[in-house]
Amino acid sequence: MSSKPFDLDTSFTQNRELSWLRFNERVLAEAADATVPLFERLKFAAIFTSNLDEFFMIRVGSLFDLSLLKQVHIDNKTGMTPEEQLHAVYDAVAPLYKRRDKVMEEIEEQLRLHDISRVQMRELIVSEQKYVENYYQNTIRPMLSPQVVDTSHPFPHLINKARYIAVHLRAKGKEKEQFGLIPVPEALPRTVFLPGSAVRYLLTEQILLAYAEDVFSMYTVCDKAVICVTRNADINPDDENFEVDDDYRRHMKRVIKKRARLACVRLELFGGEVSTELREFLMRQLALKKEQVFKSKTPLDLSYVYGLSERMTPAARKSMTYRPFKPMPSAMVNPNESVTKQVMKRDLFLSYPYESMEPFLKLVEEAAVDPAVVSIKITIYRLASSSRLVEALTKASENGKDVVALLELRARFDEQNNINWSETLEDAGCQVLYGMEDYKVHSKICLITRQEKGKVQYITQIGTGNYNEKTAKLYTDFCLMTSDMEIGQDASEFFKNMALSNLDGEYHALMVAPNAMQSRIIEKIDEMIAVAAAGGNAHMMIKTNSVTDRVLIDRLQAASDAGVKIEMVVRGICCILPQIPSKTENITVTSVVGRFLEHSRVYCFMANGESEVYISSADFMTRNMTRRVEIACPVKSQQVKQRIIDFMLTMLHDNVKARRLMRDGSYLPVSNGEAPLSCQDAFMIEAEEAASHAAVKPHGVWQKMTARFRKKKQQ
Repeated sequence: MSSKPFDLDTSFTQNRELSWLRFNERVLAEAADATVPLFERLKFAAIFTSNLDEFFMIRVGSLFDLSLLKQVHIDNKTGMTPEEQLHAVYDAVAPLYKRRDKVMEEIEEQLRLHDISRVQMRELIVSEQKYVENYYQNTIRPMLSPQVVDTSHPFPHLINKARYIAVHLRAKGKEKEQFGLIPVPEALPRTVFLPGSAVRYLLTEQILLAYAEDVFSMYTVCDKAVICVTRNADINPDDENFEVDDDYRRHMKRVIKKRARLACVRLELFGGEVSTELREFLMRQLALKKEQVFKSKTPLDLSYVYGLSERMTPAARKSMTYRPFKPMPSAMVNPNESVTKQVMKRDLFLSYPYESMEPFLKLVEEAAVDPAVVSIKITIYRLASSSRLVEALTKASENGKDVVALLELRARFDEQNNINWSETLEDAGCQVLYGMEDYKVHSKICLITRQEKGKVQYITQIGTGNYNEKTAKLYTDFCLMTSDMEIGQDASEFFKNMALSNLDGEYHALMVAPNAMQSRIIEKIDEMIAVAAAGGNAHMMIKTNSVTDRVLIDRLQAASDAGVKIEMVVRGICCILPQIPSKTENITVTSVVGRFLEHSRVYCFMANGESEVYISSADFMTRNMTRRVEIACPVKSQQVKQRIIDFMLTMLHDNVKARRLMRDGSYLPVSNGEAPLSCQDAFMIEAEEAASHAAVKPHGVWQKMTARFRKKKQQ
């Protein structure tokens, strides 16, 4: 029985974990969408699968930890205990497995029409059978390390997300039952392609499953399955006990290793019918309940699908993938002029992945060799495995610039990559800081300080996403470059405070978490409430990845109740339910899941014809507001501000990929009676048109192309 806090109104809120599962269900819906190119559908199924893996490792792992504590932790959106949430999650996940199986069956049937087949052993022709037999005997068999489980051979530790063949055995001529395990060797390729012009392949675990009888030849194999365990990977370094003077990189390396040994939270089974005996044996050994075991007809790890494109013919690849698109040159940036000079004249703005990251990279590269540049300071959360940005920073240090990189080693699952980059930067003479002891530094800010003719000049870059050249081609993010002195002075103060571990700095233009962002956002919401109370026109547009923070949720509800129109674009988790009478009836929530991952964060506050626009690194989540260092930056350029507003209006008119959150937590397609509009397709076309017209009309193309949405909103 849950003990819901009596002071919290849960009539307009929902559980974050169930909301996230609905988001991932929308990812799976893209895999089921016949209008999406076939190979892209397959990739969406793979994304759904990897998303679900991370969800179990992090979110379910966290709930599992909370359920073990003596102190009861109650969800402040639903009043549910951790145990109740876990039961609800398991119940919600089971149907998703069945739906994925159906979607994958449809996709693989259609791929066969293009001569791309994941075949079953029973489908092999004679020549293929010989090929697989030879491959097993000469390549797979020598690498195997099978074992039986008995008093002399205890059940081994199963590695997180590794694949094993679990076998139910009976000694020949005896009634005694035993069990065995065969680890699928990680050194082997995941896919085994068969000879011939068609793309016919098996997975290594399929072959090993078929040859389990050969491996355990002295037994009778009663039952067998491919299995995979998911372990709790929610290690919070802040909770670990380590000495302050202990080397932080060494500590993080230990944390990464420890992940592999944490408690099991899920067991997945693939291949054939699994007997009750085998299932119960595995449950006993792994201390799992029946609701934590999931049977799948789909391979348990779909990461192999990305490599299939290399085997496709050019014609097949063209017919089954999205039309080619590469980030365009920005129409706001003159390629024939120094980026530094342009930023000193006016604010520059980039919209990834529609526009290239190139101008920002050039800005840092110019700073690395600019005699007037004194220092470059930057926060780093995630980087590409190959990074021009790091090259520019190391070059700047070698040229005598003061380079400070505040590098967050706790970027989940990127820890090792960041450890490697920290060593590279330090070797080049850069000063590397590792963030705050109890707070992740998630802000995206770069400050270039110049000294020319006795004057200090600042160039500040603020982003909504990481400095990752790879994801800048896949995620939607904003990048603002400005020489505004107020923003630059705040940025300079920010880096001084970070070096001193001071979270209580005062800033004029920037909103900075954890000390002031939440309170500043509430101030802006309250201003909208005051305008509405006075009979004015108050309107907010918010774009974020997730909405979970109870403080902000309650203030948004109060604003809706006061008559403020609130339009939210929330890709993933959204714990506030819209359209609840007398509660949130002035709130609409739209989610867009499409070709690119929506990642930018925008806060727009509009009243009586005036507008304030911020871009930010922070979602409306408690962790972002209270446990992370985040930055939101005001957009002062009217041209850039209008472009962001036009961007939001375009998203809100999407009726192809957009889904609208209903009061019961479900999502429905948007039906607005207008011509079909996919906002991501529109942004690609606009970027291409803007790039082609930039030489003729370099700085005015955006206003013309998005005027129709602005006119509609004004009406």
